[in-house]
Amino acid sequence: MATMAASNTRDVGPKDLGLRNNSSTKIDLANIADVPYYVEKRYVRAVDENGDEFQYEEVPVEEFYDDEKEETLDALIRNVKDQQRESQVIPTTTSASISRGSLTTEPEAVDDFVRNFLVRMGMKKTMQQFQVEWHNLSSSGRIKTNEAGYLPDVVKHNEELSEKMRLLQSEVDRYRKSAEKAREEFIKMKKERDYHRQHHNRIAQEKNNLVTFIKRLKSHLSTYEPQLDELKTKYDSAVREKMLYKLERDKMQSELNALKLSTSTSYQNGSLGSTQSKLRELRLKEEKKKVTITDAQRRLEGSMDDTNQSNAQDSEFPTDTGNNPYLNRFAEDAFHRSTLTLAKELLAHEGPISCAAIHPRKHVAITVSDDRSWKMWAIPEGDMIMKGEGHADWVSGVDFHPSGNKMATCSGDTTVKLWDFSQKKCVHTFTNHLLPVWSVNFHSCGDFITSASQDKTVRLWDLNSLRCRMVMRGHQDSVHSAEFLMFSNIIVSSSVDKTVMLWDARTGLAEHTYAGHANACNQATFNLRGDAIASCDTKGVVKIWDVRTVKSIVTLDFGPYSANSVSFHPAGQLLTTASGDRTIKLYNISSEELIPLSSHTDEVQYVKFDLKGQYMISTGRDRTLRIWS
Repeated sequence: MATMAASNTRDVGPKDLGLRNNSSTKIDLANIADVPYYVEKRYVRAVDENGDEFQYEEVPVEEFYDDEKEETLDALIRNVKDQQRESQVIPTTTSASISRGSLTTEPEAVDDFVRNFLVRMGMKKTMQQFQVEWHNLSSSGRIKTNEAGYLPDVVKHNEELSEKMRLLQSEVDRYRKSAEKAREEFIKMKKERDYHRQHHNRIAQEKNNLVTFIKRLKSHLSTYEPQLDELKTKYDSAVREKMLYKLERDKMQSELNALKLSTSTSYQNGSLGSTQSKLRELRLKEEKKKVTITDAQRRLEGSMDDTNQSNAQDSEFPTDTGNNPYLNRFAEDAFHRSTLTLAKELLAHEGPISCAAIHPRKHVAITVSDDRSWKMWAIPEGDMIMKGEGHADWVSGVDFHPSGNKMATCSGDTTVKLWDFSQKKCVHTFTNHLLPVWSVNFHSCGDFITSASQDKTVRLWDLNSLRCRMVMRGHQDSVHSAEFLMFSNIIVSSSVDKTVMLWDARTGLAEHTYAGHANACNQATFNLRGDAIASCDTKGVVKIWDVRTVKSIVTLDFGPYSANSVSFHPAGQLLTTASGDRTIKLYNISSEELIPLSSHTDEVQYVKFDLKGQYMISTGRDRTLRIWS
């Protein structure tokens, strides 16, 4: 095989091009030198059949030129110059045209617009039919595709504006949703703020109440210190007097023994009269000593409580005659189930109604509520006659004066207030209780009020001297109710310690204790005859007690919801109970028939029959007063 040898290259001059020094020919060497030309030499070594290398002879360049072709040199030079000019002009023109060029958009054809519209609207069958008809018409020459026309620019501009409006509308919807979400978050945060603000205010109010109570308690305790010192001094002096009296008694006893001995001796000697006179004198002295000791003990016991001190303005307790003018006014069937219907429903307060009272002679009722107010209503019309405020906390109890021109209320602010309707204001406030007061009740004579408090006491208030006449201590926990037996000085109380107690208001001593409830007692009340007591507790158990035997004669279980209040019908055969399950339990004691009455929408707090047995009222946490007739 022939192999390629390296070749030497050099610039080609006039001689290499086969140009001769001819005077008639003029060559522009400068222009020719600008274009390089190369002549390539190749050395090929060939091997013959015998294996020897074959030598090629070099052929001179001049032999390729013919003298006959020398007249074409001028044309060759012109061609070279033209090629050079073209190579310089073409790039300049191209760059200039590119720099001056602009992108133009060809308008959309009508048929393309129709196709795009059908595709966008999802009309596939119409699209296929259009394609077939268009192809047939264009192939037959009846329609020329280049003459179908173009859509005006305004149509495309309108489409662009529509698309832009759609995008803007979607942005507006997104912003609207964000605004709605932000508004909901704002409302939620505002509610949370109001809730926390209310909670903070409640905590601050409770804190202020506790601070006020602690200050009041400290001031109250400070008043006891001098009294305790005085009592201690009196006690020490009484103990010393007691020891002296004991020594005196022993001395007199020894004298008496000696006198007896001398009497027996003198009897034997005949001097009996003088001895008996001496013995009589010694007995009188001993009785005087005993009376002195008794008076000292009474003074010591009386000094233990200021309420036992006498006052010129104190009221006298009426005598218990046992006569009740309301007895024997009702027949056995004075109240029927068929006549017990809901006559009126009143939205009376802004908070739960805790208690109510009925006027002793008129068709008027008073309600008290947790909203710290009381209101007077006409029965059964439901018109509000009067309202008032004055307590610093929820009002828990109310009762009419027997005359009907006054009333008493108690509250969680530890006070008992006396209101006069003629003066339209609170005329006095009793403040001796240390904790919230749950119940108030007037004596039938109108001169006394009894109250039950969370401080474990029952207090007796005198309306003439306007002071606490008696403090009855005996319950071991909060006392929820205290009520007088009509035309009597007996008080019945119920307590969280699961007991019911009878008290003598004149002495402040507990007469009987009724134990049988397994849970805290909410209320206890007498029937009109005073021979039975009904009590209820927090688990719905109602008991009827025989006052004389101090035993439970009837036990009713209305649980598991709390029984909040009980009331006897004046005839004595019906017992109604306010229950925490939103119903009123009407129980016939003689027939043992139980009739539930459903009307309240929340827990029933209080029930009460009027003294004539014509109607019943009920109140509850649903803020309503309901009248049953």
